[in-house]
Amino acid sequence: MNEINNKIAKILTNNYGIDVLNYDAVFLNKSIHKRLIETQCSSEADYYKLLENNAFEADRFIHSLQISYSEFFRNSLTFSVLEKIILPSIVMKKIKSNRNEIRIWSAACAAGQETYSIAILLKEILNSVSEKINLRIFATDQSESQINEAKEGVFSDSALNCLNLRRTKQWFEKKGDNYIVKQELKDNIDFSVFDLFSEQYSCPPPSIFGDFDLVICANLLFYFKPEFRKKIITKTGNCLSTNGYYVTGETEREILINADFEEVYPQSSIFQKR
Repeated sequence: MNEINNKIAKILTNNYGIDVLNYDAVFLNKSIHKRLIETQCSSEADYYKLLENNAFEADRFIHSLQISYSEFFRNSLTFSVLEKIILPSIVMKKIKSNRNEIRIWSAACAAGQETYSIAILLKEILNSVSEKINLRIFATDQSESQINEAKEGVFSDSALNCLNLRRTKQWFEKKGDNYIVKQELKDNIDFSVFDLFSEQYSCPPPSIFGDFDLVICANLLFYFKPEFRKKIITKTGNCLSTNGYYVTGETEREILINADFEEVYPQSSIFQKR
């Protein structure tokens, strides 16, 4: 970052107690530039002056850093491998071992598209087997507004473009121009606010002890500096059960490979610890 952007970062820390230096410098610079345009400031120096005594703009800037874009079944290859191979294998292992609970952590869940996608796949698989297996999905995000939106489960017609008609009818109710997730799908999901950099908790408190069969932390890591990526991977990876699976984004595969994870199927973005 240049000198003035460093000053902007420091004023956010000193005046508002907000540390933004964990974000990747390129991402942070782009975010500052977007706020420059939104606030009609002519320069970074002018934006710095605006921030000095403007808590509202500081809040807007922090909100702009929250990564909230997602979509249903976002990476078709990843979800195909999950549907056809990974999730059925988890179910079969549970049946053979007489362990009756599948545990999933969807970290940085945004508005819930990723979480509901996983829930749809697992519900369909579990509905096809005779054995009773409980499903618990813990979905977290640092943004309370995103968590509230995910709990509501209300999506526009365009948001469901990657869902086929059968799944749309089975798992959503149409109300006006929107589609609402059916309660049956919500029943197995616990949405909560959680800071991945928290020193207090190693996993979402409602999950109590972690031990997740699958952790999804996708399209988040590349927004942070390497040392903070490592912290996220360490925290989430330590919550995996033995032989558990870790799902990341297409563009983050190398980050996991360099963190001593092994991709279980080529280009799938699905990993296990080495």
